[in-house]
Amino acid sequence: MNIGNISFPEYPVFLAPMEDVTDIGFRLLCKQMGADLVYSEFVSSDALIRGVNRSFEKLAVCDDERPVAIQIYGRFVEAMRDAAQIVVEQARPDILDINFGCPVKRVAGKGAGAGMLQNIPLMLEITRAVVDAVPGTPVTVKTRLGWDQEHRIITTLAEQLQDCGIEALTIHGRTRSQMYTGEADWTLIGEVKRNPRIRIPIIGNGDITSPERARECFDRYGVDAVMVGRATFGRPWIFREIKEHLRSEKQEVRGERNGAQTQEADVSSHPSPLTSHLQEGLTPEWKLSILKQQVLTSVERLDEYRGILHSRRHLAASPLFKGIPNFRETRIRMLRAETVKELFEILDDISPIVHCKL
Repeated sequence: MNIGNISFPEYPVFLAPMEDVTDIGFRLLCKQMGADLVYSEFVSSDALIRGVNRSFEKLAVCDDERPVAIQIYGRFVEAMRDAAQIVVEQARPDILDINFGCPVKRVAGKGAGAGMLQNIPLMLEITRAVVDAVPGTPVTVKTRLGWDQEHRIITTLAEQLQDCGIEALTIHGRTRSQMYTGEADWTLIGEVKRNPRIRIPIIGNGDITSPERARECFDRYGVDAVMVGRATFGRPWIFREIKEHLRSEKQEVRGERNGAQTQEADVSSHPSPLTSHLQEGLTPEWKLSILKQQVLTSVERLDEYRGILHSRRHLAASPLFKGIPNFRETRIRMLRAETVKELFEILDDISPIVHCKL
């Protein structure tokens, strides 16, 4: 699969753009875990035009995380056009993505993000303006199935956006009215992908919470890539889990063709570097070390108090601690910790319990 001149491996897995989550530290961590493409937090076009420092901070990119996409949002043609040029000049992203999918009220309620699903002519005008403003930089779009269940327009919209010149389309399998509730519906994503008039890559997003689900979405709906969002909270290693699962299944298929005995001998005699690294890494102790690394990265980027605060949602959501008996008090202490020393002492106390659980 290619987006512009960027080539991706078979079965690519992307990190979804998420506000207050996908900063440069988290992107780098997910890249290390195997993400094939990482996205920035969304950046307000209006804020860029006004020169707001926080928005310019979001444009920080380093070579180790490439390929990287910067995502912008807004509701005015001129502001989106000018913001696109600022992003390309400042950050030199590999991909510029337009957010037409954010459902939160402060964005969609003002007509930006998923709010554009109620004004398709304006959405298309903005898309054309952004594409024309940054020649040489692939422009992509992320959106939803439609505004609500009665207006699931993605099959038609996908062709319209393609005609505007975008080079890939990410579809979240929910409407704006669903927000993040209920199950993501991938049937229309698959319908878009099967449309013979669609020439650009289709990326599926929504409820990719396990390696098995990623495999199912590739097989059943034929998408070119999958995008993982909230399942990365407290579990950045999900990219490695997905990659290993996809690799293993591919080897099984090859083994069925060539004979199970031959394939087994090949794998044991010539283990891939990826397999060896995963087998060494995916242990409870290693996963705790990754969470610690994430905390330290946030502390280094911000400061001790804000860095720990920034990491709390990941610690609270991590599946590493699920199923531990009488964990509530420990969780409260963990989330109330204000220093790295205090937090790491709690995590070290948890380590033997996590090891026994898993």
